[in-house]
Formats: sequence, C-alpha cells, structure tokens
Amino acid sequence: MKLSDSEIRKINKYLEEGKPLPDEYRFKLFEEKREVELVWNGKTNEITNVVLPFQYIEHIDEPRAETKEESGGKIPLFDLESFDKRGRQIKGWTNKLIWGDNKLILSSLKNGPLREEIEANGGIKLIYIDPPFDVGADFSMDIEIGDETLHKEPTVLEEIAYRDTWGKGADSFITMIYERLSLMRDLLAQDGSIYVHCDWRVDSFLRLVLDEIFGRNKYKGQIIWKKDAVGKGGKKKSKHWPKTFDSIFCYAKSEDNLFNFIAGELTETQLREFRYEDPDGRKFKRTSLGNYSQDSIKKMGEEGLIYESSTGEKYKKYYLDEYTIQLDSIWTDIPGFGVATSSPEILGYPTQKREKIIERIIEASSNEGDIVTDFFVGSGTTSAVAEKLGRKWIVSDLGKFAIHTTRKRMIDVQRQLKKEGKDYRAFEILNMGKYERQYYVGENPDLKDEERHKQVIKKQQEFKDLILRAYGAERVTQSGVFDGKKRDRYVVVGPIDLPATQSAAENIIKWCEKEKITKVDYLAFEFEMGLFPYIQEEAKSRGVDLALKYIPPEVFDKRAVEKGQVVFYDVGYLEVKPHIKKNSVAVELTDFSVSYNQDAESSVEAELKEGSSKVVVRDGQVIKLSKDKSGIVNQEVLTKKWTDWIDYWAVDVNFENKKEIVKVKKGDKFEEVWAGDYIFENEWQSFRTKKDRNLELTTVFQEVPKGRRKIAIKVVDIFGNDTMKVIEVTI
Repeated sequence: MKLSDSEIRKINKYLEEGKPLPDEYRFKLFEEKREVELVWNGKTNEITNVVLPFQYIEHIDEPRAETKEESGGKIPLFDLESFDKRGRQIKGWTNKLIWGDNKLILSSLKNGPLREEIEANGGIKLIYIDPPFDVGADFSMDIEIGDETLHKEPTVLEEIAYRDTWGKGADSFITMIYERLSLMRDLLAQDGSIYVHCDWRVDSFLRLVLDEIFGRNKYKGQIIWKKDAVGKGGKKKSKHWPKTFDSIFCYAKSEDNLFNFIAGELTETQLREFRYEDPDGRKFKRTSLGNYSQDSIKKMGEEGLIYESSTGEKYKKYYLDEYTIQLDSIWTDIPGFGVATSSPEILGYPTQKREKIIERIIEASSNEGDIVTDFFVGSGTTSAVAEKLGRKWIVSDLGKFAIHTTRKRMIDVQRQLKKEGKDYRAFEILNMGKYERQYYVGENPDLKDEERHKQVIKKQQEFKDLILRAYGAERVTQSGVFDGKKRDRYVVVGPIDLPATQSAAENIIKWCEKEKITKVDYLAFEFEMGLFPYIQEEAKSRGVDLALKYIPPEVFDKRAVEKGQVVFYDVGYLEVKPHIKKNSVAVELTDFSVSYNQDAESSVEAELKEGSSKVVVRDGQVIKLSKDKSGIVNQEVLTKKWTDWIDYWAVDVNFENKKEIVKVKKGDKFEEVWAGDYIFENEWQSFRTKKDRNLELTTVFQEVPKGRRKIAIKVVDIFGNDTMKVIEVTI
C-alpha cells in the first residue's frame, strides 16, 4: 500500500471532520481486494460465539412392541441395552427439536458440548433452510374452532423478532442471514452441503452472500421449483412476469463433495419407449450402435446386449430395470399447496413446503444415519422426512407454535413408522437456558461499555414503567426484585425480549421469604416452555401467593393504556382426576381454562363489511362477529365447552424419574450439572389434527410399581401455550 501525500492529507481531513471515507480509500487502505463484494449498512465480520446451556424440556418416544405377539410375531425392533422394557429409547442418538433464536442455538451448537456428540455421530452432513423473507405473517396461523377459523396473531416476541430481523428492509435481512450462514458453514461436516430456499424477493442477495461465505468454487447448483400449475389463467396485460417459481441454492463445504443423484421418475412417454421384451419378459428399448467400436459391439453381443431387428439391423439394449435418468435441476412435477389443497400433508402453516422437495434433497446429499438439520423448521417438514428416510436430525424455530406443530407431526410420524414395523428414534424438546437481551433494549455497539450499560438500564426502566402503568401498579424503589405494587400485591415485570424463566420465579419466591411478602404477580409476554411444573404449588408451600400473568400486546397502544382497556390474563388453569385400579393408574382431564384476549372488538366491528364476519378472542372465549346487510353486528360464542381450548395434552406417570442434566463450562471444560428440574417424559398423549378433531380425555391404564409417585400433566392450548400440573398418588 502506497499513498501519496495528497491522499494522506485528504484522509486526515475526513477523519478530523468526522466524515466517512469515500469507497475508493477502503480499497486503497486495506490489502484484501475482492473482485466482487457485497456491501451493506451494518456489515461486520464479527460472529456470535456465545455458549448457552440447552435445557431439556421433554422426551418423546412412542413405545415399541414389547413382545413378539404384539409385533405380529416379528422380532422387536430394539435391543434391551438401548431400550427399556416398554420399548422406549434410553441410549444412543436422540433427535433434537429446539425452541429459540437460531443465532444463539447455532453458536451454542458450534462452540458448546453438543458439538462433541454431533461429531461422534459423523457431523452435520446436510442443512436445509427456508428462512422467512419479507413475509409479515410468518408467525401467524389459522386455527380451527369447530367449523370456523381463528387467525392467531404473532406473539410479541415473534413480532419483535420479525421487526428487528426482517422488517427493516434488505440491510436487516442480509445482516441476519449472513451471520447465521457463517455459523452454519462452520457447523457443517467437511463433506456436508447446504440448501437455501428462497424466492424472487431475496434470491439475488442470497446468491452473493453464499458466494462470499462459502466461496464461488463451492457453488453446486441452483434448483428451480415451479410451484404453480401449467396453463393457469391470467391477465392479458400485466406489469410483470408471473412469479411462479422458487430458487434453492446449493453450496458444499468441500469442492470434492459428491451427490447421490439417484434416478428421477420416468414419464409415461419415456416408459412407452421400452416396448421390446426378451423371451423372459424383461423389457428394454433399443438405441443406435453408431458411436460404438467393433470391439465394444462384439463384447455387447457376448453379454446378450445386442438386439437384431427383422431387417437385420443391430441395436443396443437398454433394460427398463437398469435404466436411470439423472434428476434435473428444474422441478416441474411437484405442485405447491395452492394447487392441491386437499393434500393430507397440509397443516395450515403459511410457509409449509412439500415433503417431496425435502425428500429429493435429503436423498441427494445424505445417507441413512447422517445428521440432517433445519434452523427455520416451521411446520416440521424437514424432520418428518428425515425420520422417514432413516436420518438423524436437529431442527429449531423461534416460534413456539412452530415447535408445537412439529412435536405433533413427529409423534404422528413415530406412530406411522411403528404401525409399518419400521424403526425410528426418540426426540427431545430443548430450549436455551439463558437468552441474549437484544431486541427491545437495542444496545448501541459503538458506545463505550459504561455508556452502553447506562443506555440498557434506561431502556429497561422505560419498558417497566410502561408495563406498570398499563397494569395499574405504582413503581417501588429499593425493593430487590420487585418493580411495582398494585394494592396489596407486589409486581415483577419479566423481560420483553425473552420468556420468563423458572429460575427467575424461584428468585422471586426467595425475595418474598426474605422480605416477608406473601402476594406477588409475575408479568411476562411469554413463559418458558415446560415452565413451572409446580412453581405455584412450591410458592404456596412456602407461604407465597404467586400469580403468573401474560402481558397483552395492547400495552404498546397508548390509547388503550390511557382508557384502562389493557387486560392482563392468567396462565392456563387445569384440573385432573387420577383413577387407580390395583397396580395401574390412569388420568382424566376434567377442566381447563384460559383468559386470553386477541383483537379489540370495537375496531373489528368498525372494519367489518356488510355480510362478512371475523373471529376474535375475549376473556378466554372465541367469538364470531358477523355484520348483516343492515349493519347490525351479531355475536356467536364458538368455544361451547372448555375442551375446545385444548389442542394437545400429555402425561408422565413417573415424573421426577429423569433429572435434567445440563453441561456448563467451567474453566476449559464442560461439566454436567443438575439443573434442579426434571425432564417431562411423554408417555401418553392425545391431540387434534386437521383430519381428526377428536380428543381423548382419559389416558389408558398403565401398570406401575406400588408406592407414592408424582404424575405430571401437560396441556397445550390452541395458541401453543403450555400449562403443567403435578399431582401425587399412592398405588
């Protein structure tokens, strides 16, 4: 690098005046020069390297047959070392469904103790992702209530994640995806590959980002998926060509990476070409010998591969049972869900993709037993296909409802594989033990540490003041963990950017004991998955009335706060009844209630057109609002009974049997530590699907050893929020 005196003076002048240097100096000052480089506002080479512990929330495994008689006389699909007497997996690789921010998940997988387990199982051979891109409703869902549909709005956490990660234009999207793709590259095995699914909105950006991260020489091709039907009607004139296809970019960790391009399927026209038969009925088609040498033709004749026509002309035989065609990179034979709305695959998830797409990718870039991953899993298509194809998998999503949808889907897959006599693996639901405060607080990385700390404290304070004002509570100072007080109850406000945790609730109970406080409300936008199996009972046993309440999104509406219209609703309430018969136990679900609110009725009524309707939620009731031709609005309550709120419930008849062990870094090593909680071992479950809306309310009787035991019951409502209760019984 050699700068002239004039250039040095110009640079100093820009620096003295606090102005950015022109782009020409960026290339002159730094030795690294790229032929083409993608530059955007906020670009940085800093990659997250945080390592947070994974909390094991739930273990799910459909029991295999216990005897030859139960498996139809076949040998059971398990061995006694890897499975217990009921056929539940106790050893070996367990598939992983992780809830949380995938940046933190990827960093913790890359740098944490799970990396060792991943490497011991061959490393990650395939990553498929279909990241959200400019889709505001990615965290929305349509939920069926009887014959009606309720549109589930995103949670506050999901809205914030969308706003800060995707909702600020191309810069925020590229920044988000660049760091995550960098982490994914580092996680891939040396012979691994990645497929990135996108559409016209971001395909040009993604290709450049992938080139920069993996290198142009690692580009392995682009798949074009034509998702709309051929010959679909359209306008005679339009402002643009039809957007009828998606792109899937493929890159590999190594230039030498190979793909399993098995065969594509022959068309009817191609099949008709195999019209000739050997005496044994083996079908073949004939092709010219024009490009073959005489020696080759002679050898083919000796092998019986020459066909001679009635006119004496000779041809080469291509047998149907040996003939393969290479799969093309333009896929026109897999319609989108908009074409075949009756498909049994459809789960109602807005960005759901066809299983056939993922099946081709998994078969091309992995083998049985390999680890396949998807860090934007949505409705669980990647994990479902991976399980059916005998692959191990790790999948994650930020949306709690996505995790719940995937859980149900994977249980269905386990049941189907069991029915077919095929093998399958158990899976675990995990989340991050701690979360990074990043969304609402919005730290400015350019500030000095002391100034940044002051900014964080100030924004936290403003946030808590807003919540307390909406709740009708007064702020208290110098009161430990307590933020406010409403009449005779103290108030604690959880964070905006992460779920309220069990450890935080336990800390609240300790402070109550210390300060001789008996009543406290814990407010949060979302509660940790698997939260508080018995935290309220624990608080009650220690003399504390602990109320858990959801903060509604209306707190950010100043008019609603000023009018006192913001309603904070309680965590779900459930009641169960145990049934004991000799040395067996069953559990009956007897009651469940919630107090949710979604959409202000007054604004919905004003927006309704004559002859239209919309479904809203008010104080735990789902209500259909309809406006007739005269402008009169009628109301119909759709939740006729308490069971209408339940989407799924499950039971662990031996809770506290399996301790939750997490690996925490101490010095240079990771040590196993008991987290103080237990893993919910999902032993029986009943849930609704799009095809079957029925729900069983009593479990089957399960034989258990005599004595006292704790039984855990988990209920997931139609919004994807879970409530747990633990009871004690004596057998």
